[in-house]
Amino acid sequence: MGPRPVAAGSGPAGASAAGYSAAVRFSLQVQYAICGVFDLAYNGHGEPVQIRVISERQGIPTRYLEQIFGRLRRGGIVASKRGPGGGYTLARTAGRINLREVIEAVEGPLDESLLMPEEGESAQHRPAFLWSELAGHLGAALDTIDFEQLCGQASRSEIPRVEAEAPMWVI
Repeated sequence: MGPRPVAAGSGPAGASAAGYSAAVRFSLQVQYAICGVFDLAYNGHGEPVQIRVISERQGIPTRYLEQIFGRLRRGGIVASKRGPGGGYTLARTAGRINLREVIEAVEGPLDESLLMPEEGESAQHRPAFLWSELAGHLGAALDTIDFEQLCGQASRSEIPRVEAEAPMWVI
């Protein structure tokens, strides 16, 4: 199925001239991964957060989020702590984690996920050069967006934030 027609004057520059939307869609797994990492960056305050808490806050099924966070952990995006007071934290500061890293931790390298099968006689008539070039441009754009920037935008957009718990002193 091709791009959806959109009303004239809507969408990014050039998209309405052709009468098509220039939307890029990411898998639900990627969307959930981005929401989970954002939640740690925005609400985690550097402390471990249980997957159940992220799941409830973001409206993501817990078991599905556990699978995604396993990939994020193997990709070096999040770190886990077991036991009482355990949970997940960012493996690096929010400013050092970008959208491309999260997407590639979940789905693999962009240039591989954008490949089109080279099967059959019709493959010789396809613009095979386009997919790696497109992956390069998309990857470069995603490299420029880090989670510190997203947290700043969320704060300016007044997205509710969980306050850090005050430390308890026992004497």
